[in-house]
Amino acid sequence: MAIINYANKEVQFKVVYYGPALCGKTTNLAYIHGQVNDANKGELVSLATAADRTLFFDFLPLNAVIIKGFRTKFQLYTVPGQVIYNATRQLVLRSVDGIVFVADSQWEKMEENIESFKNLQDNIGRQGQTLDNIPYILQYNKRNVPNPAPVHYLEYILNNRKVRVPSFVAVATTGQGVFATLNAVSRLLLQKFAWENEQAVSKYQRAGHLPATTSLSGIAAAQSRR
Repeated sequence: MAIINYANKEVQFKVVYYGPALCGKTTNLAYIHGQVNDANKGELVSLATAADRTLFFDFLPLNAVIIKGFRTKFQLYTVPGQVIYNATRQLVLRSVDGIVFVADSQWEKMEENIESFKNLQDNIGRQGQTLDNIPYILQYNKRNVPNPAPVHYLEYILNNRKVRVPSFVAVATTGQGVFATLNAVSRLLLQKFAWENEQAVSKYQRAGHLPATTSLSGIAAAQSRR
């Protein structure tokens, strides 16, 4: 869940980019990092092998909009694509708020896409959660490869849950679809946070602890009095 720092008036969201090896997760973050103003980003940390496979995570805080006096910050991570690092995937997924699943559009990668998505569901399940209550986005990357798998086929194998989620085509190496994907998952997180905030305010009002205020600050003050 989002981390709220009342002292600094900051709400922090954790977004994890998930997907098979070499699908473009790190490329997404590298492009975002290269385009964001220096004042609004932290250092991009990447641990990789000689084969350019991410071994741990990329970390990128992005300062964003203000919600009722609180500044929002997004921390972006990737997980390693190789199966042998599944324990690290589980570690990175802890306390995740939103997920971007990056699929590789190459035909020969379809099985890996499916296996990776199944692995995501399994790892989320180990934390006692499901994708039904975590905002996530699908990104179909590498659309510039020769003869990519059709989008409708990728939708069929990956976006076939009861409730379909937003999906975006992308070429992360050029930036196509990168910020559209990030903006979409950010909007989902902000909408969920705003709804949960309203529910928390209503709860405190019903309990008589918060008679007149409807802000995060009001909740913090009510909690401090208890």
